[in-house]
Amino acid sequence: MAMKRIGIVVGGGPAPGTNAAIAAAVIEAVKLGCTPIGFHDGFHFLAQRYTDEQHEMTIEEVSRAHLAGGVILGASRTDVGADTALLRNAVDALRKLAIDALVAIGGDDLVRSVWAVDQESGGRIRVVLLPKSIDNDLAIPSHVPTLGFETARHVGVQLVKNLMEDARTSGRWYLGVTMGRPTGHLTLGIGKAVSATCTIIPEEFGAGYARLADVADIVEGSIIKRRAMGKAYGVAILSEALVERFDPKEVAELEDVDRDAQGNIRVTEVDLGRKVIHEVTLRLERRGIKVSVVDKTIGYELRCAPPLPMEAEYARDLGYAAVRHLVAGGHSAVVTMRNGAPRPIALADCADRATGKGLRRAVDPQSEDYRVARRYMVRLEKSDFSDEEWVNKLAAAGGMSPQQLRDHFARLL
Repeated sequence: MAMKRIGIVVGGGPAPGTNAAIAAAVIEAVKLGCTPIGFHDGFHFLAQRYTDEQHEMTIEEVSRAHLAGGVILGASRTDVGADTALLRNAVDALRKLAIDALVAIGGDDLVRSVWAVDQESGGRIRVVLLPKSIDNDLAIPSHVPTLGFETARHVGVQLVKNLMEDARTSGRWYLGVTMGRPTGHLTLGIGKAVSATCTIIPEEFGAGYARLADVADIVEGSIIKRRAMGKAYGVAILSEALVERFDPKEVAELEDVDRDAQGNIRVTEVDLGRKVIHEVTLRLERRGIKVSVVDKTIGYELRCAPPLPMEAEYARDLGYAAVRHLVAGGHSAVVTMRNGAPRPIALADCADRATGKGLRRAVDPQSEDYRVARRYMVRLEKSDFSDEEWVNKLAAAGGMSPQQLRDHFARLL
């Protein structure tokens, strides 16, 4: 059966390049004789069986949208895969509108909804997903970035670069807490590119709980090491996802903090930066060391930025490839690119078979990528304690005796 009507839906948070992907899908659909239908605010209205929150999209509408930030269709985190009634409503609405296929643009939050639509419709509504996430955490091949990551990292680097210059000029420390959960890709990507003093991500703590004291140890050690090097300033970058690794008993606010549509803690509600600053400055002040530390959240500024040229190009490739794949009879796939050519992978390979939720890829602390990043950070390492003269300098910089220094950071080392 010939494909006539292709729906376009955006899920999750905004990400640079989304409009370019929408535009490319619309243009290619029209050129191939299909009618592109843009759904407003993701699955939000479809989940209520509303069929009027959509419109037929035109080339004129999107012809200059590829370098615009934000999402021209709007987006939502409504997960129809989590509720049978919402799923039936969405599929019924899509059928009523005679939608033959769906181009879904989103990350791990959207995988379950898209897969559920495919299953509920019995494959009669073909689906493809374009991997969009500034977090870069969808479980696609490791060398393939998710749409929006590179631009978000670029904007983050510019912000942190300014903080680094302010830190040097004013002789203070900045503690930046970067958006991105539950992985540390964005935080590490920003910290590595800008050469921040140190960068802390959840993956370095393994599978178990991390503690506020562990994070404070790293930041305090970095401050002391910089002081021993004659530098009274620096910038430490923390992933907001660290909060999700804390034992809830340790972070009192977690009992009352809001959760998102998927039940995840809204980590921005927990003031990680202030907690770490309080712990670190209190320790130093007890030893007679006064350090000025300012916290800065690096978050929503990253999501709706205009895409970098390479990201806009990548997005257009994805949108083009998605429509071509559907018209050629493909379905239930995540569209990726490799060496400039489309490489669809099975949607099922990106989902947890039991829950349907999108699988995530984490930063590998054993990878060369992480080892290089760590190599250029200023953090206390085991090697710092092998030279007695250097240990004496570190101890003096931290207001401790050499033995007190060893005892204090024994847990870190």
